[in-house]
Amino acid sequence: MRPLIAALTVIWLAAVSTAAAQEACDVPGNLLFSESALNHVTAAVKNNRQLNVVVFGTGSSALAGPDGVASAYPARLQVALTQRLPGVAVSVVSLAKMGQTAADMTKDIDKIIVDLKPNLVVWQTGTVDAMRGVEPDQFRAVLDSGVDKLHDKGSDVILMNMQYSPRTELVIALSVYADNMREIARENEVPLFDRLAIMHYWNDTGAFDLYAGSKNSKTAQRVHDCIGRAVAAMVIDAAHLNDAATRTPK
Repeated sequence: MRPLIAALTVIWLAAVSTAAAQEACDVPGNLLFSESALNHVTAAVKNNRQLNVVVFGTGSSALAGPDGVASAYPARLQVALTQRLPGVAVSVVSLAKMGQTAADMTKDIDKIIVDLKPNLVVWQTGTVDAMRGVEPDQFRAVLDSGVDKLHDKGSDVILMNMQYSPRTELVIALSVYADNMREIARENEVPLFDRLAIMHYWNDTGAFDLYAGSKNSKTAQRVHDCIGRAVAAMVIDAAHLNDAATRTPK
């Protein structure tokens, strides 16, 4: 493990700022950083001064209401990356659709690669497969082949597992799908944004009351903002985009 990661046990991420106060949400370093590299992201930022990101997702990638699109984590990820990468043209396109399984998301990979040319795909999945009882081995095979295909097409991948909710953890058997995603990420050497564990940590530490706030739009917006900033921190670290690497060449 790189010295920076070993030394950084907790990263503090600025969350939503208001006139009254500024809150912060922290993520333990062991949940956010890994040895997996995002080499296509590195090349795109350093050589072309641009970064195209596509988010595969389901309903938990979106928020309802008139401000839903701007407040959901894909939009917050774009804001965070733009702030962290001055002089780099950052685009984050969300392809979130309700009720998609991992297999559904793979159907348009070829078209997405051609049309959007992503340097990075954030693949958020797992909940719908668990709800529909998709065989875990089938779920795993779909992710394996999808990650391979995206790599072959020149895109890096970050896997993101399901969100945590104390209201549903005893109703939907998520653990086997989450464990499969952790194993797939390790075997394919891609970063895993362990949203399930991170949100569980936030709930346990009192950063967010996810039980009381499960239907609270303000809480949802704050959580999405924190997720966007945390994913941005993961991208910066995994692509080795320190200040010197991202400075515009003279």
